[in-house]
Amino acid sequence: MTTAIRFDHHNATRICFGAGRLSALGGLLPEHARILLLYGGGSIKRNGIYEQLCQTLAGHDWNEFGGVTPNPAVEVLNDALTQIRATRRDFILAVGGGSVIDGAKYLAAAAHYDGDSWDLVSSKAPVAAALPMGVVLTLAATGSEANGTAVISRLSSQDKLTFRSPLLQPRFAVLDPDTLGTLPDRQLANGVVDAFVHASEQYLTYPVGALVQDGCAEAVLRALRQLAQRFDERHALDWRQNMMWAANQALSGSIGLGVPQDWATHRIGRVLTALYGIDHGRTLSIVQPALLREAVAEKAAKLRQMGERVFDAPGSVPEQVIERMVQLYRQLDMPVTLADAGVADADAANQVMDLLRRDGAIRLGENGILDEGRVARIVRAFCA
Repeated sequence: MTTAIRFDHHNATRICFGAGRLSALGGLLPEHARILLLYGGGSIKRNGIYEQLCQTLAGHDWNEFGGVTPNPAVEVLNDALTQIRATRRDFILAVGGGSVIDGAKYLAAAAHYDGDSWDLVSSKAPVAAALPMGVVLTLAATGSEANGTAVISRLSSQDKLTFRSPLLQPRFAVLDPDTLGTLPDRQLANGVVDAFVHASEQYLTYPVGALVQDGCAEAVLRALRQLAQRFDERHALDWRQNMMWAANQALSGSIGLGVPQDWATHRIGRVLTALYGIDHGRTLSIVQPALLREAVAEKAAKLRQMGERVFDAPGSVPEQVIERMVQLYRQLDMPVTLADAGVADADAANQVMDLLRRDGAIRLGENGILDEGRVARIVRAFCA
């Protein structure tokens, strides 16, 4: 099937990539900016990155806010927002992975909004203006360093929502693979799976004759498959730099241009995080196999294509390709059921469905192919 492909694409983020490129940061910062340095749990103070940042920021007007949580929550971010307003910050430097970067995007938009900032996340109000921001990436997974999308949680209501705007695109991103050198294995494995599913959800739909987009997606997926197989090499520069670029390319926008996309795995996975606090990457490895088995008829052609071009297994039937993905996740010690993640809740399926229903009628997947009944079967499969 060939379909007319149309899109607009503009990626304004300047990427500074390579080992040792953290040294380039000084030349990227606005000279007279009042900078907020935003970071997460403090690992940058243990691995030497914070010291390098302090040296680079010497002579600038800057202060800092640490403690952005995984799955960044407004309850924490609003403390940083108060600091931004009180100290009149006009530039945010986000140092971390997707959670810190997404948190910075929320703060950038909220700083120019007079109402309840959750309005921006819940799409009750548009992002009309935003502070400029830059990124030093220390965890490769989400690709948030080069797009205008953020995922933000509100703990009080168990919400985890996506919002986006071109105004939230970082001005620059420093991708120095040396910053990955001290990450725990669990975070690296999460990153491989997160990036793999990002690429999959822009690829595993149905053929539309997009040769370039398919080829780019397959290149990213093949790279991530190899990185999973070579996980014991994760401390080598070759592994780290390929991981950092593969994760960026998985969600930089180019592989999804003008093609059908399916973000149902992410939508359901976010509910698992909201309910049970499961790492984002681990929710994806739980949901995706069950979802693909439910939608195998619609996705059969692309699953066969994936088997041949990503897994080097021509002639594989779709179910065999799904099993190869499961094996890849297990190789990384990632869960593929809720029980694997240590959740023993007999009512889990009902709770997941209740939270999904809260946003209205359930229609997920490309062209809304997954109605409530099909989603319920997916949920029951990984909860069993």
